[in-house]
Parts: sequence; C-alpha cells; structure tokens
Amino acid sequence: MQNPNQLICIAGPTASGKTALSVALARQRGTEIISADSMQIYRGMDIGTAKPAMEERGGVPHHLIDVADPGEHFSVARYVELADACAQALLARGKVPVVAGGTGLYMDALIECNTFSGDEADTAARRKYEALAAEHGTEYVHGLLRQVDPESAARLHPNNLKRVIRALEVYEQTGMTIGALNARNKRPSPKYHAVMLGVCPASRETLYSRINRRVDQMAADGLLEETRALYEAGRLAGTAGQAIGYKELVSYLEGRDSLEDCIEVLKRRTRNYAKRQMTWLKKDDRIHWIYYNEDTEFSRVLQEATEYLSAQGL
Repeated sequence: MQNPNQLICIAGPTASGKTALSVALARQRGTEIISADSMQIYRGMDIGTAKPAMEERGGVPHHLIDVADPGEHFSVARYVELADACAQALLARGKVPVVAGGTGLYMDALIECNTFSGDEADTAARRKYEALAAEHGTEYVHGLLRQVDPESAARLHPNNLKRVIRALEVYEQTGMTIGALNARNKRPSPKYHAVMLGVCPASRETLYSRINRRVDQMAADGLLEETRALYEAGRLAGTAGQAIGYKELVSYLEGRDSLEDCIEVLKRRTRNYAKRQMTWLKKDDRIHWIYYNEDTEFSRVLQEATEYLSAQGL
C-alpha cells in the first residue's frame, strides 16, 4: 500500500538554486513550501540567512520561516512538531508539500518523525551544565558525559557544547543515554515517503563563484546594517548568534577587523559550510541529483526535475 504521506524534498548546498527550483515546482503543482533551514526560522535575520524575499517566493506560501525570535531556544524536535503539522494540513487539502532547505538534519527528522528525547522545556539541567562549562571549561563537561554516556562522548567533540549538554540533560531527565532513548522511540519506518531531488552546480568552482557573488550581494543589500541592529539589540545570542553571516561581522563592529577582511572570512566560511552540506547529502542515496553548468538554462533543470517527479508518480 502506497504511503499517503508524500513529500517532495529539494536539497542542496547553499547558493545552489534550491529556492528557484522549489518555487517553480510548487507553482507548477499548486502547492506550498515548508522550509528546512535552521536559521531562516528566526525573525529579523533576513539578509544573512538568504531568506527568500517576497518576490523570490513567486506568490507561493512558505512555512517555517520567521517562527522564532533570535535567542529563543529552538530544537529539532520543535521543528518536527511544527513542520509535521503543516505537512499534514497541506496533505489534507490534497497538496503534496515541497520541503526545501540546506539543513539535512531538519529534513531527515521531518521524514522520519521520530519521538525525540527528553523534556526540552525543562532547562534546569541545561543551565547547570552551562554554568559548569563557563567555570571549568568544555573539557570538564565533556568528561562528565564520558562517565555516564561514553558512546555519546566518543561521538561528540568537547567543543560541541550544545550537543554535549543535550546528552547530559537527557541522561539526567530519563536515566537513559540519548542513543538508547532515541532507539526506543524510533518508528519502525519513516512517517513520510519522500521523493528527494538535489540541485547543485557540476563543478565546485561554479558553486564557490555563486557563493562569493551571493555574499557580495548580501553586503550590498545591507548585511552590515542588519547585523549591527541585531547586535545592538542583544539578539545575536544562543544558536542564532552562530549563524554564518553574522558572527563574521561582529569582529568589525567590535573594532577588531576591517570590513573587507570580515567579508572574506564570511565567503570562506560559507564555502566550507557548503562543502560540509555536500558531505552530509552525498551519503543519502535517496537523492536524485540534478547537476548544471554556469550556462545551463534554468528551464532544463526544471524539466529534469519535473520528469523525475512524474516518473515517481508525482
């Protein structure tokens, strides 16, 4: 029996053309888009996260954009809760949702729809371990995790403090390691049947050139002013403050580096991020990749995507 919970997923690294393809497919099919971007969820962080402007959205409703304030705790579990509800509402109206974004973890989590671990609303343990890290350092907190959950400790770098603390939180709240709890709560099969498309330039040089041009355009569109407003309002805290596109400019605002140097660092970090995204996505053999060259017409990319979806019964 065919899974009625259908999704069309558009994946790819930053600046690869996901937005244009997802909007074209959504318009073609009379459906709506669910964003799978861990930074576009934040209000007021528009230029630096490459949030699609209203004209780029082509009249297509976009969901899971602007749903949290910078500094607010927003977890993968919260994303799945909101995105799943949105997907079910669209399916109930006879629309197959298009899920588009570069955060592979969010996309995979929505497809699987597993129950997530622990009570994330209970922040007492988190605050305790954050205080211990501030006083004794990340290695100390990582050592605490190694005592109760050596498997997670071996998997997580001590500098990945957020994930280290999360694993400690789960153990403190449930008495189980995060791996054991997630295994217990895992669905026997994914909730959604996802037809997955990946879009990316055929050459890394073309992708990097697109990234450099995008950063230059962000700067021209007012990225510095957006960063300054967020910084002065104290909104670049927590996860939001780690977004590529903002933290690179803080050193200019604090007088440590020139704006030109900060922009070059931003380009380099964005290129490195795109490389990490591709490493994640290339491991997923569900994805049908569409590669294009600098001179490839967008209509050819759209045609290949349309033909592939049709062959999958969509």
